[in-house]
Amino acid sequence: MQRVAQKIFEKTCTNLLTRKMTSNNRIVEAHSSNIESASHHTYVHDDSAVSMESTVERTKNTSGKLISGIICINILFLGCAIVCGSAFNYITITPVHRQLYLIILLLLTMSWMIFYMVHTSQKNQHMLSKDIHAAPVWLRAGLVMFGILSLLMDVLKISNYVGYIDCDSGTAIKITFPVVQALFLFVQTYFFLTHAKDCVLSNKNITWCGLTITLSTNLVVWMEAVTEESLHQTEFPEFYENCSDRIYKVSYGDKTCKCNQSTCTIFKGAYHYLYPFNIEYSLFASAMAYVMWKNVGRLVRGQSHHHNFKFHAKEVCLGPIAGVILVLAGLVTFVFYEVGTQMKENKNDTGLHIHFITNIVIVCLMCLSTAVGLIVYILDHRDHVSEKNPTRSLDVGLLVGSSMGQFLISYFTIVAVVSTGVTDCINVLNLAWAVMLVIQIGLQNYFIIEGLHREPFHMLQQSMVSNSSAAYQQHTEPSVVVENSHPSYQFSSAVHKLNWKRRVLKEVCLFLLLANIILWIMPAFGARPQFDQTIEIIFYKFTMWATIVNIGLPFGIFYRLHSVASLFEVYLTS
Repeated sequence: MQRVAQKIFEKTCTNLLTRKMTSNNRIVEAHSSNIESASHHTYVHDDSAVSMESTVERTKNTSGKLISGIICINILFLGCAIVCGSAFNYITITPVHRQLYLIILLLLTMSWMIFYMVHTSQKNQHMLSKDIHAAPVWLRAGLVMFGILSLLMDVLKISNYVGYIDCDSGTAIKITFPVVQALFLFVQTYFFLTHAKDCVLSNKNITWCGLTITLSTNLVVWMEAVTEESLHQTEFPEFYENCSDRIYKVSYGDKTCKCNQSTCTIFKGAYHYLYPFNIEYSLFASAMAYVMWKNVGRLVRGQSHHHNFKFHAKEVCLGPIAGVILVLAGLVTFVFYEVGTQMKENKNDTGLHIHFITNIVIVCLMCLSTAVGLIVYILDHRDHVSEKNPTRSLDVGLLVGSSMGQFLISYFTIVAVVSTGVTDCINVLNLAWAVMLVIQIGLQNYFIIEGLHREPFHMLQQSMVSNSSAAYQQHTEPSVVVENSHPSYQFSSAVHKLNWKRRVLKEVCLFLLLANIILWIMPAFGARPQFDQTIEIIFYKFTMWATIVNIGLPFGIFYRLHSVASLFEVYLTS
């Protein structure tokens, strides 16, 4: 009995210990679960806090961009109204009012640029990222070149207006404006050369507003230059003599105010030839300001996709030679056209015929070469670039948008000629030129946009070489290592199979580049065949036709120069 009682006692103690350990384990497990649950709730709370902070940040960014956009639109539309009012209503709004408005804009923009260079860029220096695609070398070089020529234009303007200081009460403002503009050219050119690639991460609202003021200021200056140049190049019929007198007043003052220097006529004619460069400078600066505006608050991660492309003149031959021939032929016929239009008896005869024929030949050759380039695009197998690039998006937008100006003039011409009937040779040439321009611009836009969105050729070649070398290493036996020169020959031959495509694309790009240069030179420096034959003037009346041409032609001129830059980009990546 004693032994049985002892066994029962031991068994009971064992059961009690087992139950206690089990309960302790449950407590530990419960405690661990609570810790994990608390930790999970903490993480959820942290994630929600981060999400809330990012939402607030996005809201601030959206409001900052919205405010800057409103500022840009108001400055731009007010400037447009003042520029147009001073050109067509001299009595109420004078050039003094326009130039005072521009002086205020220029001083305000310069003040912000100096503030940015002194304060914002230094504050962002430790965390400033760069957009490697923004402001390529050709864009900065073009900005400097056009800036120097615009500076020369301001010097000639000052020299010209000094001659009217005795009889024109507004001469002081007319002299002050080119002085301020010359200072603005220097500050802005330096600003974009040193900061065009910046991606600002602090003071974002101030930077957004400053960049939109810079953008709108350059666009207003562009409108002012385009208006003066268009009115200078427009020949008014005799029944519009009052309008012609008003335009003279806008630029130089009343005709009774005579220049007291013998060089005024030289200065006056010289600086008008520099207007195209000032117009392009303003557009270049506007594009760079827009890209900077898009990059504010953008954190660029990784720079591995940037490649340094080099220009090798030995790679191409036929395209540059044919392009140079076209440029020389275009210059000769342009001079002949200008001389012919100055002679009253030949105004609508030989010079105009040769001008139309030359332009039709140039445009037809461009259509043919563009078609060849598009066939090469069909044959190659390069992928499209998926990387986000504000500069490329802007290039495409400007290309398509500026081409609308030439489309506008061409379609109005087609409707006028077809409606009135093709009665003589000049109408046939005018209609053929308008139709061919529509076809050429459409083909060229597709060619350039496709080229800008294709991967560079060398990236495809590198992938082919790496794949071929990997396959060779897998199938090569150790006993044949001595013959390792054969695979390298095979790899190089596989790479060089693509060279004919690259060469064709490079030839096409350089030919189109040079052809667009001559098509830019002729209208930029005074070719106005739209006013040298009367069919559109009779059909639409002079006022409406002059408005159509003076709106569409500046965009068409910019389209040609922008096409040159885009074709150079396509050339480098081919």
